[in-house]
Amino acid sequence: MATTTAPWGETKPTALLVLADGTVIEGKGFGATGSATAEVCFNTALTGYQEILTDPSYAGQIVTFTFPHIGNVGTNEEDIEDLNPAARAGAVGAIFRADMTEPSNFRSAEHLDAWLKRRGIVALSGVDTRALTALLREKGAANAVIAHSADGKFDIEDLKKQAREWSGLEGRDLARDVTSGQSSTWTETPWVWNEGYGDNAEPTTHIVAVDYGVKRNILRLIASLGAKVTLVPATSSADDVLALKPDGIFLSNGPGDPAATGEYAVPMIKELLKADIPIFGICLGHQLLALALGAKTVKMHQGHHGANHPVKDHTTGKVEIVSMNHGFAVDSNSLPEGVEETHISLFDNSNCGIALVGKPVFSVQHHPEASPGPQDSHYLFRRFMNLVRERKGEPALEER
Repeated sequence: MATTTAPWGETKPTALLVLADGTVIEGKGFGATGSATAEVCFNTALTGYQEILTDPSYAGQIVTFTFPHIGNVGTNEEDIEDLNPAARAGAVGAIFRADMTEPSNFRSAEHLDAWLKRRGIVALSGVDTRALTALLREKGAANAVIAHSADGKFDIEDLKKQAREWSGLEGRDLARDVTSGQSSTWTETPWVWNEGYGDNAEPTTHIVAVDYGVKRNILRLIASLGAKVTLVPATSSADDVLALKPDGIFLSNGPGDPAATGEYAVPMIKELLKADIPIFGICLGHQLLALALGAKTVKMHQGHHGANHPVKDHTTGKVEIVSMNHGFAVDSNSLPEGVEETHISLFDNSNCGIALVGKPVFSVQHHPEASPGPQDSHYLFRRFMNLVRERKGEPALEER
């Protein structure tokens, strides 16, 4: 008996990315169903998709992964960076080149698709991410809507309208959305092979960290140098911080427009500067410190997102490869007298670090804690702790 073969058919798209300029990109949906309006950026890291998607600095953003194979090692409960997974601080959408495969890794506890569903992240695969990245490089980070519907039914004109009318990240204070709700203590130290995460049971130093959307690995690295870390909400006052009698103060990373968060953060940081206590800032904390010192911040064309960015440390003359995740930057030309530029990006010469001359105060734009990424910049945590140790009359740690 002759057999019949079903005719070739087209696969109906079950997810869309609709840009504010009207561009519609079709693909296969994964993760949560529904839609999210946000800014689309691209990340060039080869590993660490779980850490990237849970970084609170990605709040209000859709991440396009330039590496084609995402999901191969599954997910687990250890490789997350936000403090409260239930709050789901981090990226709202993700875009992949290839469909997810079944995970193959001894640490995997859950398929990425199931994990994305639990996190409420809308994902789209089957996209030419190289072409999308080229578009974002040419035109800049784009406002967009990412939508996933199992039946493939979309009101495209309405999605275009949503993307077109979204106000974007400029002027938005997102730190309030991702910060801790109350003060807490952190003593967990970095992960060790076959042991997991450790604990700093006998801290000798007290660091107060202002949480604008902090990553766990930042806190682990501070704790690993002998510190008890007290986390306080982004909206804490200088009096709240100083009442805790810190040996040093840390200003964390976070999402959104630093000028908007600065409405309440800058006055507080200005008061902290008067106390003459060592201060270290990363990412948004760097930008807020710069604003408090009289500099300005600007929205970048496409931002820096990845784990392969070259940065030069002017204080040592060395170049390091670092992780970055920011869409705003400190304007180097606006740095006032008495504030020196310590680090620059070798991609575009944008500012990546400052220090207050004659004071124990400095900050960097990049992410020295990595997670994911190289560990070239871990020395910055020791540089910070050495400022604290100097004030306490203790010997310095070797920076590198």
